[in-house]
Amino acid sequence: MQIYGRRSSINVQKVLWCLAELGFDEGRDFERIEAGLQYGVVDTPEFLALNPNGQVPTLVDGELVLWESNTIVRYLAASRGNDALLPPAPAARADVERWMDWQLGTLWPILRVAFLGLTRTPEAERNYAAIKTSHREGARLLRIADGVLGKQPYLAGAGFTAADICVALAATRWFDLAGTFSDLLGAYPEMPALSAWLTRAMDRAAYRKAVTA
Repeated sequence: MQIYGRRSSINVQKVLWCLAELGFDEGRDFERIEAGLQYGVVDTPEFLALNPNGQVPTLVDGELVLWESNTIVRYLAASRGNDALLPPAPAARADVERWMDWQLGTLWPILRVAFLGLTRTPEAERNYAAIKTSHREGARLLRIADGVLGKQPYLAGAGFTAADICVALAATRWFDLAGTFSDLLGAYPEMPALSAWLTRAMDRAAYRKAVTA
């Protein structure tokens, strides 16, 4: 397998974390090709033939080429027979997938305004009103997850799943911004269940190998 994408991308990290949970090692079981931002590659004709969106991650698995991070995670978990990450039973799988879709379609579009505004945008060009609103709305959404996690260990129930991978990577960015830019963003509401869950997720060997190594 080949994975195109830089290690710092939230969407690439989803795939790398999933692969690590499956017991796959970079260099042994798959090749990662640096792509995106400073690495370029994504605007080349060769890459655009694989992914016409010109974005990462992109997975090449034999004859199959996939893009869209959550789709790649679903494919990897299902094709490698990992029922823990993605249960085969329709109701249990739907419970996992709704959180994956929530992260991609609801949480991240709101939170990315603050994330990109404070990490990628030159200070003179930052829209601080939009950044503050984005971070505050991100907190409102994460409190939904906090409420669920106050009743069960993981987002989809008793076990760690692909839902936790996707949401945790967005949540870490919210907390990182809250800590780094506390003077700008102000105090944030405590979310004890979410914080405890995130600590458990980040303490997993697969997270450390895929994201922090």
